[in-house]
Amino acid sequence: MNRFNQTLRAAPATASAMALLFAALLLASIAFMPQAKAFEPEAKVVYHADFADPRRFSAMLTSINNMMTHYQNEFIDADVRIVFVAHGIRFLTDDDLADTPFEADEELKEERDTLRGRLMSLASTHGVKLELCEITRSQIGLDEDLIYDHVNFVPSGVVRVAELQNEEGFAYIKIE
Repeated sequence: MNRFNQTLRAAPATASAMALLFAALLLASIAFMPQAKAFEPEAKVVYHADFADPRRFSAMLTSINNMMTHYQNEFIDADVRIVFVAHGIRFLTDDDLADTPFEADEELKEERDTLRGRLMSLASTHGVKLELCEITRSQIGLDEDLIYDHVNFVPSGVVRVAELQNEEGFAYIKIE
């Protein structure tokens, strides 16, 4: 048998071995490749709403609207949230919260429709997430059904703010 015939007979075995080696290298490279992170927004901001003043709440809504408009104009993905604690609950319900520390005053009653519309627009149009402290809600016995749409409940508002800052890298803003 000449050398050419020997090479032809060995070729299938060599090709199989090369294919196995290539497959092993491919699997090894996939196994050790850094995993891609899930979608991570470029901007992450949490607003802390624990106050009773409707003018201050209005200023916060204006700030958030300006921020979201900027991010959208610049094509920046953003995760913006408002965490409502204590007196902030006043801005998430049409209930007057009578006989609670958070009872609606005349100024809130006059501005409620406008504030609700602006808040719901931020949530539905701009994707701003609204989170309410469950401790606050349950301590005054307010039924969940009386809370506006788009509001998610968190076990503790202040713990949520801390988690967003420390664990998820959110910037913290509180309107004074």
